[in-house]
Amino acid sequence: MGMTMTQKILARHAGLDFVKAGDLINCKLDMVLANDITAPPSIAEYKKIGRPVFDCTKVALVPDHFIPNKDIKSAGLAKIVRDFARENNIQHYYEVGRVGIEHVLLPEQGLVAPGMVTIGADSHTCTYGALGGFSTGVGSTDLGVAMATGEAWFKVPEAIKVNITGKKPDDITGKDVMLTLIGMIGVDGALYQSLEFMGSGIAELSMTDRFTIANMAIEAGAKNGIFPVDDQTMQYIKNRVTKPYDIVTADDDASYRRVVSINLEELKPVVAFPHLPENTKVVGTFGDIKIDQVVIGSCTNGRIEDLKIAASIMQGHTIHPDVRCIIIPGSQKIYMEAMEKGYIKIFIESGAAVSTPTCGPCLGGYMGILAAGEKCVSTTNRNFRGRMGHVDSEVYLAGPQVAAASAILGKIAAPKEVY
Repeated sequence: MGMTMTQKILARHAGLDFVKAGDLINCKLDMVLANDITAPPSIAEYKKIGRPVFDCTKVALVPDHFIPNKDIKSAGLAKIVRDFARENNIQHYYEVGRVGIEHVLLPEQGLVAPGMVTIGADSHTCTYGALGGFSTGVGSTDLGVAMATGEAWFKVPEAIKVNITGKKPDDITGKDVMLTLIGMIGVDGALYQSLEFMGSGIAELSMTDRFTIANMAIEAGAKNGIFPVDDQTMQYIKNRVTKPYDIVTADDDASYRRVVSINLEELKPVVAFPHLPENTKVVGTFGDIKIDQVVIGSCTNGRIEDLKIAASIMQGHTIHPDVRCIIIPGSQKIYMEAMEKGYIKIFIESGAAVSTPTCGPCLGGYMGILAAGEKCVSTTNRNFRGRMGHVDSEVYLAGPQVAAASAILGKIAAPKEVY
């Protein structure tokens, strides 16, 4: 019996020729990540061990959740991270003004690559599977141990093969693909399994699409999501990744728990209704839902392609007078490129607010908290009750094209309703 992409990567990092689902193994790590919320408790656990950081070039500390500091408590958390980074000569620490949302920033900086094993004290660390590596979220204790030892233990996951075929319609994004998948299998449909994306339709998905899809693997309960490395992957990492990397492919006789098929040609723009990502509905199959806020950004949809899609829809239009529209570029580089391409001007002229890179409203941190009874269309990854503010508020997850159209019309809408 052969191995999946995930199993091959884990086997190699464990120094083993073969692993199977259920095996408990110890792996060497290529990158360890924490942010301003998760790093402080990780640092506290790390200090109990009494060892130096295993490799100051393989730890990334990215303060992004409450950055710029929203209050005294968040400033204190950021200071813990800042002081630790200085004391331990952490090479990949990103300060305000040079920061980005962590899962946008690490790929952009070339810190993650094919075949790597990356752990982060953030559940959406699974984003980097878009590059053909194994990446997953862990708790702060495991992260603290990893900073000292450079290793982590895993139970080798079973896998689900997601077979993607067909041509992607112009009004479909990776967000629609992933929300459709989660709607099919549920938020626990891939519990502690690897979502392995394959098929002829992969070539139709941009790297932005893939990052979005891999990012939300955890929303299906998955341990990780992973894509095969192809020409698009290689083009993305070119001039970014300078360290050695390893391209793996699944064996023909690899074992999968099940196979799920998605034909891109059959997809339509969707939204996930409150309060779970699995509550997906096709836009246009329900009555008018008036909204109060739109958020376009986050580690899921804050890349330049997302902003381009939003700008193309918003150009020449005005944000609905009853809607607050907040746009958050995923990194400083993306912010700059969006300015150079004129997207920021379009957003501001339409009546939107544009923020410095931050997670902000995604986790109900700041920069867009919802009051009781308010409804928000958001390109973020979770819509749990109270996720973005009051427990009686509602978050509808969507891609940037639906979010932009909704901001203009003041209700959940498809792009075709704007043109």
